[in-house]
Amino acid sequence: MKLIVAIIRENQLDQVREALIEAEITRITVSRASGHGRIHDEIEIYRGRKMVPNLLPNMRIEIAVNDEFVEPAVNAIIKAAEPNEDGLIGGGKIFVMPLEQVIRIRTKEKGKAAI
Repeated sequence: MKLIVAIIRENQLDQVREALIEAEITRITVSRASGHGRIHDEIEIYRGRKMVPNLLPNMRIEIAVNDEFVEPAVNAIIKAAEPNEDGLIGGGKIFVMPLEQVIRIRTKEKGKAAI
């Protein structure tokens, strides 16, 4: 079992969700996230003052999957979250982590059956 965490742009959420559904992955958790990558030199004007934005809005997707669904899930996210515009920087990240145990509260199922 694995836990997949993907950080993507806000405007890519619908595309990624639809791609996951096509890959037969329908159980996901989505939350808002803020962060920044390597780009620090963007300057914005806010109320007449120059400001360097520290955190940019993103979406965080968490998916618990059995091992056979890791590659389809990762490939669906990559395909759907690819930048559509040339030279667009900051496509996001995908983290795949081992998942020791899953327990479905309602039925008390454990392991693969709980996913």
